[in-house]
Amino acid sequence: MREQIPDPNELEPVTQMELDSIIAQHGMFIRGRNGGARAVVQYKNLSYLNFNSEDLSQADFTGSAMLEANLSGCNFASTTFFACDLRNANLAQGNFKRADFRGAFVAGADLTGADMEGADMREGKIMKRGDRGVLEDRKRTAGQGAKTVFTGAKMSGTNMKDVNAKSADFSDADLSGVILENADMEDVSFKGANLTDTDFTDSNLAHANMSSAVTAGSIMDGAEKAGVDMSNVVTERDMGDKLENLGKTLPELLEEHTLWVATAGKSGRQLDLGGYDLRDVLDLNRFPLTAIKAIEANFLNQNLQSAEMQSAVFDKSDFRDCKMHEADLRGSSFKYAQFARADLTGAQLCPLQFDNDDGSQRLQRVDMSGASLRYAVLRDVDLRDCILMGVDLSNAILSGCDLRRADLTGAILKGAVMDNVRLEETIIDLESL
Repeated sequence: MREQIPDPNELEPVTQMELDSIIAQHGMFIRGRNGGARAVVQYKNLSYLNFNSEDLSQADFTGSAMLEANLSGCNFASTTFFACDLRNANLAQGNFKRADFRGAFVAGADLTGADMEGADMREGKIMKRGDRGVLEDRKRTAGQGAKTVFTGAKMSGTNMKDVNAKSADFSDADLSGVILENADMEDVSFKGANLTDTDFTDSNLAHANMSSAVTAGSIMDGAEKAGVDMSNVVTERDMGDKLENLGKTLPELLEEHTLWVATAGKSGRQLDLGGYDLRDVLDLNRFPLTAIKAIEANFLNQNLQSAEMQSAVFDKSDFRDCKMHEADLRGSSFKYAQFARADLTGAQLCPLQFDNDDGSQRLQRVDMSGASLRYAVLRDVDLRDCILMGVDLSNAILSGCDLRRADLTGAILKGAVMDNVRLEETIIDLESL
């Protein structure tokens, strides 16, 4: 037991140059060379640093802060991340076999394609000796308790075979296509998670909470499911009608729609994709979706990068885990839509401007009232004049956003990252952050 364990806000910062030196010495240690030293970097602040895809297997980062650090492509086999803060860090394509994540806070992190086979994700907390000599819980960087937290994490395609994650929190996480064979997930929360095509074969899911999760295509052969809460789960049956049932191809439907737009509704027909399952439509982002109607449509996991979606109606549609970089969403309606974990970096959600007959101008604003953008990435998004009343932006990243004149009345901003945001004339309660 260390006598003087610093609280999270007292961690000594490590520079990139210092980290590079530690990594070099650890590499010598791994190769058995003279002068090498195992990387033991406990209770330090390593936030925003780059680990440069190096081999740090068997290293020890106990109690350290690694917020938004770049750990992608690294070898962290059997490495200790006990009680670390890895919020919004990049762990994609990394090797974390048998790594120790007990008590770690990994909310919002990117673990896409990582190998976490045999990782330990059980509860864990650090004790320290207080001023009176009595053992007490060390303060946690975020959240309460000792659970390992992966809320809002992007874990698509991750190998989690044989992990021990009893009581861990994966609520709102993207676990689509994850291999969870023979894993201990007893009492785990998957509330609101994307479990599309997740393989739970022979896993222990006793008393797990899967309420409101997307379970389409999930495999649960041989899994222990006693006491599992599956209320309001979204199954394959609930994903919507198939596009082929419209009787025409999408290009044919768009041709009619384009004529409808060009003639102001006198000819052709407005494209209505309301209630349809559009997850598997190839190259959907290449089709012009301007002025379409798509209420309660399903775009889950779609690639909508640079898509043209102006002046359209997408109310109550599902855009969870969509890639929407640079998408043009000007003047569209997204009331009560689902955008959890969607990446809208650089997207346009500002108004369209029209000239009236009397020479005046009117704005057609984007309306996202009541939408869920939990853990969404909104870096450098143009949100001028956007209607964001009642929006859930919990733990969303809004760095560099333009929110001038936007209306965030009643918005939930707990945990949101709002660095370098423009807020002139914005209606917002910053105390809710």
